[in-house]
Amino acid sequence: HVQLVESGGGSVQAGGSLTLSCAASGYTIGRNCVGWFRQAAGKAREGVAIIGSGGDDTAYADSVKGRFTISQDKAKNMVHLQMNSLKPEDTGMYYCAANKYPSFPCTLEPTWKDYWGKGTQVTVS
Repeated sequence: HVQLVESGGGSVQAGGSLTLSCAASGYTIGRNCVGWFRQAAGKAREGVAIIGSGGDDTAYADSVKGRFTISQDKAKNMVHLQMNSLKPEDTGMYYCAANKYPSFPCTLEPTWKDYWGKGTQVTVS
């Protein structure tokens, strides 16, 4: 049974930083693509950052490039999202999601993600 559990969300002022973490169980971090997605109130879910199985292949939404960094810790079976220079438009529920199969594309599209966490709220004011 795969579980992805996010943590680290909270309220922060614009310009501040937060680090989100995703703890995986029943799933091995580093085998397939894992990503962070977010959904603001009244908006569609969007991809924020993804990291491939190799750990070196990452991709970011244009809106967060240069401010967010995704990383994986295979020893702890976790994925992190370091978020700096936060803006009010970064507000939303942040989800960790993972591919089930390595053959699935590693993209920012939510479609290819089979496993999802319940999310952690980020509020930037």
